[in-house]
Amino acid sequence: MTRPIHPVVMCGGSGTRLWPLSRQSYPKQFVPLAGEDTLFQQTLRRLSGEGFAAPVLLTNAEFRFIATQQLGEAGLPGGGEAKAILIEPEARNTAPAVLAAALTLEETPDALMLVAPSDHVIRDPEGFRAAVMAGAPEADAGRLVTFGIAPDRAETGYGWLELESPPEGAAPKPLVRFVEKPDAARAGEMLATGRFLWNAGIFLFSVRAVLAAFEEHAPGLVPPVRAALAEGRTDLCFFRLAEGPWAGAEDISLDYAVMERSENLAVVPFDGGWSDLGAWEAVWREGGPDADGVALHGPATAIDCRDSLLRAEDPDQRVVGIGLENLAVIAMRDAVLVADMRQSQRVKEAVAQLKAEGAPQATDFPRVHRPWGWYETLSLGRRFQVKRIMVRPGARLSLQSHFHRAEHWVVVEGTARVTVGETVQLMAENESIFVPLGSVHRLENPGKVPMYLIEVQSGPYLGEDDIVRYEDVYARN
Repeated sequence: MTRPIHPVVMCGGSGTRLWPLSRQSYPKQFVPLAGEDTLFQQTLRRLSGEGFAAPVLLTNAEFRFIATQQLGEAGLPGGGEAKAILIEPEARNTAPAVLAAALTLEETPDALMLVAPSDHVIRDPEGFRAAVMAGAPEADAGRLVTFGIAPDRAETGYGWLELESPPEGAAPKPLVRFVEKPDAARAGEMLATGRFLWNAGIFLFSVRAVLAAFEEHAPGLVPPVRAALAEGRTDLCFFRLAEGPWAGAEDISLDYAVMERSENLAVVPFDGGWSDLGAWEAVWREGGPDADGVALHGPATAIDCRDSLLRAEDPDQRVVGIGLENLAVIAMRDAVLVADMRQSQRVKEAVAQLKAEGAPQATDFPRVHRPWGWYETLSLGRRFQVKRIMVRPGARLSLQSHFHRAEHWVVVEGTARVTVGETVQLMAENESIFVPLGSVHRLENPGKVPMYLIEVQSGPYLGEDDIVRYEDVYARN
């Protein structure tokens, strides 16, 4: 095969199964859960290099700058450029997203596209790339290819794939059928036969074949998705799908819409260490438990513990476990989870309850990411708020003003260019400036290293919606 494969990376999900580390405002694909790089960056690297084209990304408006920032930092060939970054107006599941990507590549109907989630771990990326290349001839022949993971336990949290006979290495085989998540007894039976694999939710097919499959099995999806592309608009380096038509697309997965209804299916077996990190138990397993079954992350200490996961996410905190067994303990600055590992799938129930109680920790990450950097609240009172702000090299905040608050800025690291009214000045470490209420102002980092600043806000209302933007390089409304 000489033409490159087009990765289609789905990075718009906002799962809560790994709360509190994964939250609606900053989900697990953008978090370094298994190694120094984020899961999203690991996915991009796995699907880059020889044999792969620039990726097509699908995300939402809230994550668009996080995705581009991490894409640029991933160190990919070609400088980290994407072929296209499609912004979904709202989540409609994987079938409309994959269809939008296929229509984006419609001018090259024989091109192969590899659809992959951005939040999985694969410990053998070279082996996975080899598996993809093994499946390419099947996809070239017009088949819809999926990837099956060799199971090592009777897992009830995954869907399964049935083959006619046990797999033989990485050779593609016909798929008999998809199997929904089984109960424990059924999972044990399937494991014993050797003919079943876990469904990884990764797919390979030609643009022509998948478009034909949509026309045959889910024709109702095609008009609204095609219209969402035709009526969409370019926004900086992104392409925003049109809201109206997109809302008319059925909320359905690719499995249900196309794959389970098709007959021209093939499976490539893969046995290279895969996990969807769908619960804290999976993170514990990937964390390399020691001889006592204990996995630690960050400044965590275990004394006489068994089969437990202890994670301290703030470098300034200490998590100590004594005599624990089968527990997941996840400590962040604003929230702590303590759960029986066997019930870690129930974290979504806790998030739902926190939402009902109006707790911001249910959805909001303590560090708020912006296209220019991030900020976090250090202290919050009735009429004041203290923030730590990081501005990336060369980045600038919008030219703005506030109706209800004044601000005092102190540069603690790096150099800032500050605009207050008609005055523009450079500020070095340990220098400060007062921004009166109502003043038009802007903060920039003209340097080559991150700039850190302490901001003290004072006033009767301190909400983030008290911003009037006059100019913004990131085209935010």
